[in-house]
Order: sequence, then C-alpha cells, then structure tokens
Amino acid sequence: MIDLDDLDRRILRALKEDARLSAGELGRRLELSQPATWRRIRRLEQAGILTGRRVRLNHAALGFGVTVFLGLKLATKGRVSLADFERAVIAIPEVQLVQHVLGLYDYRLRVVARDLADFERILRRRIMTLPGVGEVESNVLLSEERRAGPIGG
Repeated sequence: MIDLDDLDRRILRALKEDARLSAGELGRRLELSQPATWRRIRRLEQAGILTGRRVRLNHAALGFGVTVFLGLKLATKGRVSLADFERAVIAIPEVQLVQHVLGLYDYRLRVVARDLADFERILRRRIMTLPGVGEVESNVLLSEERRAGPIGG
C-alpha cells in the first residue's frame, strides 16, 4: 500500500467525479504539469488504487425503470458448484452485480428490469431456475444517493 498525500486524494476525487478527464485537464485543475499528473495517475494505477475508468449508465433512461437487490441463499451448498452458479448468474444480462457474501445470504445481486412485471419474469424464468437456488429476498430500490467515500467528493 502506498501513502496518499493531499494531491493524490485530489486526483482521486476529480477522477471519481469525471473519469474522462485527460491528464492535461486534470493537471490544469490541480495546478500541476501534465507529465507530473500522468506520473501520479500511473503510480495510483500500479498500486492498484485506480483500477480502470468506468462509465455509469442511467438505467432509467435506457428503459430499465426498476432496480431490485436480491439476497439469495443456495439450497444445496455442497451439491452445486459455486463456479457453475456464478457463471450462470453472470450470463443473465439484467443482473448488473453479483457479490458472494457472508451473512444471512450467500449472494447479493443487483438486477435491473423495465418494470415490476418484467422483474417477475426475470426472477421466475431466469434466477429461480439457476442451479442450487433456495431462498430469495427482493428489495426494490426507491431512490439512491451517492456517498462521498473515504477520499471525499
């Protein structure tokens, strides 16, 4: 792990806000030369702190107005291959996130759907038919607020 100084944190906050910033634009905002900015970004990437630049999609604008979080418990833990289950669930296009967790459930999923009827179809025809699926708890997202996180911004 590397020690982050204030300038590193400012770079992370700026890239978190807009990952499309070029090193030149980021340097101008931070009053740092482009080569110095690029070296710092490269150092953060090599340390594994920056792991890529992603675009956040607006699911509602794409016609997916419902987001549901599922808690999923496998019924036959010793009998189903976790790798087979994970491959099958990841192949479902509406499943946006798969997390293997400890606690009440074995997996947490984030699923997007056009509406509740579409979600019901996805749940019944795709998710509940996956190998080893036992209990499923659904929580429909009402609203979402972004939090700053440990680096702020």
